[in-house]
Amino acid sequence: MASRKKAPAHRSVAEAVRSQIERGGERVWRLDDFSDLPFSAVAQALSRLTRAKLVERLSKGVYYRGRPTALGQSRPNPSVLRQLAASDRPMFPAGLAAAALLGFTTQSAARADLATSASNLPRKLVGAGTVVRTRRPAAWAALRETDAALLDFLRRRGRESELSPEDTIRRTLQLLGRDGCYRRLLQVAATEPPRVIALLGALGDQMGASKPALARLRAALNPLSRFDFGAFSGLPTAKLWQAKK
Repeated sequence: MASRKKAPAHRSVAEAVRSQIERGGERVWRLDDFSDLPFSAVAQALSRLTRAKLVERLSKGVYYRGRPTALGQSRPNPSVLRQLAASDRPMFPAGLAAAALLGFTTQSAARADLATSASNLPRKLVGAGTVVRTRRPAAWAALRETDAALLDFLRRRGRESELSPEDTIRRTLQLLGRDGCYRRLLQVAATEPPRVIALLGALGDQMGASKPALARLRAALNPLSRFDFGAFSGLPTAKLWQAKK
């Protein structure tokens, strides 16, 4: 009796990948979802399935299996995609999103607004309409989400705040005083624009920060420079920290 021929290994992998995707329905797939199969064979199978339009390639190693709807092919959930994009490159809320996270506004941004130290983000993952601010220091990668959001808020001089200037300052001081936030921001202050360093100094004065810490901030400033403090112009020591009149 003739023995049955074995299917080539690459063919069985391709069949396994296709079967798993078809069973999974509408969802995002990554190479890690097929960790029990040979990496290179899975990559080749997904490439073939992309050409066959069974899946859509969103980024390196990220694919989407959609479904037909009355309005055309379904699209992946934007928040899920941004989480994937942030898995190996930290991203933080910026602009109005940062202000809302911190409690300075109840408004919702019409478009997602993100800040990152990464120089190149896959647009299909973060969304074509997303505002991405890429020129953030590498030191931001170690920050907590709220720390980075507060730095962004200071960079923008509190312009998104719906609170009065007095309440904006009060709320900022509360946030800086929580769980070592001010100390963590001091650790990355040297990588921030001078206006943020000056603001951290004026805010630190209000918090009773240590003299050595404030001295380091002051040493980082050009004594001839003047800065627009925006919503923070009412800080008692704003002028001493080189705020514009």
